[in-house]
Amino acid sequence: MYEAKIFKIPELKGISQKTIDEHLKLYQGYVKHTNLILEKMTSDKEGYEESEARRRLGFEFDGMRNHEYYFEQLEGGQSDPDKEHPLTKKIEKDFGSMKQAHNDFKKIASTRGIGWAVLYYDKQGDRLIQTWVDEQHLGQLNGLTFLFGVDMWEHSYMLDYVPSEKMKYFDAYTSNINWKVVEGRFDSATK
Repeated sequence: MYEAKIFKIPELKGISQKTIDEHLKLYQGYVKHTNLILEKMTSDKEGYEESEARRRLGFEFDGMRNHEYYFEQLEGGQSDPDKEHPLTKKIEKDFGSMKQAHNDFKKIASTRGIGWAVLYYDKQGDRLIQTWVDEQHLGQLNGLTFLFGVDMWEHSYMLDYVPSEKMKYFDAYTSNINWKVVEGRFDSATK
């Protein structure tokens, strides 16, 4: 059984503690529902309910895991990307510059609807890919390592920003990132 992780998130600029607290409750629900579905899948019963639970697993599991990445990126306080880190060098090589990569990522995050803006590393192709993941399970790229993601569902910002200000939330969230966490993911992925 999966257990909800405890995150040590400092006070954030532009994102209220109430938003974080409510968002963490949603994450805990993904953990709970992942466990419930996995429990149903081990029962001897086979029917409509069990079949639909299997169909729902990707949504709940990816919701759990995406939120773990999301909250981990905030732990330890904000830090800037290390200009000499291999991830920075890779971003500059693949996207031209950190600024260009950020601008491209922001365009992805401005996609209408619910979902996630995600930066992946493809070890097989040795390249970074930025993309939109609809909801949290439709569009995940198979076999790629999740390096960085921003939850663009309304629950991530509605207590602090109205829907027409979702890019203000994006700016606030990305200004609070601990890049050492993201760089650590890249280090693990490239070993």
